[in-house]
Amino acid sequence: MTDTSNGVGIGIGTDSSRGSTMASDDKTLRILSTSDVAGIDIALPDVVSVVEQAYRTLAEGRSDNPRKLTVKPEDGHSVAYAMLGRDGERGVVAVKTSYKYGLHEDRDKQHYYTTLTLYDDATGLPVAMMDCGRVGALRTPAVSALLARELAAPGSRSALVVGTGVQGRLALPFLLTTLPDLDRLMLFGTHPDGIRAVREQLHAHFPERELELVTDLRAAAEDADIVLATAGPNTPASVEAEWLKPSALSVLIGYGIAPSTLHTADRVIATSEAQMRVTGTDMADASGQLRGVDAEFPEVLAGRAQGRTDPGQRIFAYNSGLVVTDIALGHRFAQLALAQGLGTAVPLWT
Repeated sequence: MTDTSNGVGIGIGTDSSRGSTMASDDKTLRILSTSDVAGIDIALPDVVSVVEQAYRTLAEGRSDNPRKLTVKPEDGHSVAYAMLGRDGERGVVAVKTSYKYGLHEDRDKQHYYTTLTLYDDATGLPVAMMDCGRVGALRTPAVSALLARELAAPGSRSALVVGTGVQGRLALPFLLTTLPDLDRLMLFGTHPDGIRAVREQLHAHFPERELELVTDLRAAAEDADIVLATAGPNTPASVEAEWLKPSALSVLIGYGIAPSTLHTADRVIATSEAQMRVTGTDMADASGQLRGVDAEFPEVLAGRAQGRTDPGQRIFAYNSGLVVTDIALGHRFAQLALAQGLGTAVPLWT
């Protein structure tokens, strides 16, 4: 959707760092719809690079990522989040909102809306407001792939993805981007459309690789060096710690692994301990307690903390997502979209 009728000019910087001006006045906001964002071509290594840079900048103390705010009714039928952050590398401030309705319903009956609004902190001008669905769908598996690259046992060759929703569909292509030597790719899923989508994404990015659909979850977990739990809250899957290899890495993104994987792990790494304590309460033990975190992932990436300290350790990693990664990737999308003249300019503040 392109709008050039109001004569508002957009100047685009060509690099991905700070100093690229995208808006020409303080009265107009460029809206990037779902279809606008969907039409942008971006390579998986580019996504991984942007996300990794966001983490490193945070670890250096040049970005801000406050704790997210959460609203959830007593019956749990919906959940809403608000997240504010600043990317110090790009000089961008942004607000992300997320609202999901129908959590107890089947996937096709749920409603989900998420937006990201970006402001250029060098010029004080608005950059864009966009549907953040694709940003999250790319950012999260990219983070999981970085976690696997840094935390998987040396020589890891097999991976099991549990779940075929949005986060499961690109999990394997991103894993192969950071760990190209993986040679056994397993999937446990219960939704035919989701299974088909996982196959399509793998074929689109790595047409020579084969997917192994598994039905015995325990046997698959026992064979996996890396387990990614990406399923939705209604999944029947629950991988127990005793099923895992002594050196296995388990990464929790959604649902699909049991609390025992957290509480009996040799080491626990989280993208953010504060975020984990907000969104990871379902992993609490019988007394309602969460296991403490040994290190936060941005510090591991920056070399300021240790991830895996022994090849034989069983590691649990919690991927809750940080808004600074949404900001960095959303800014990259905004650059690409606006360079193509995508979006609708809305005179919001006139």
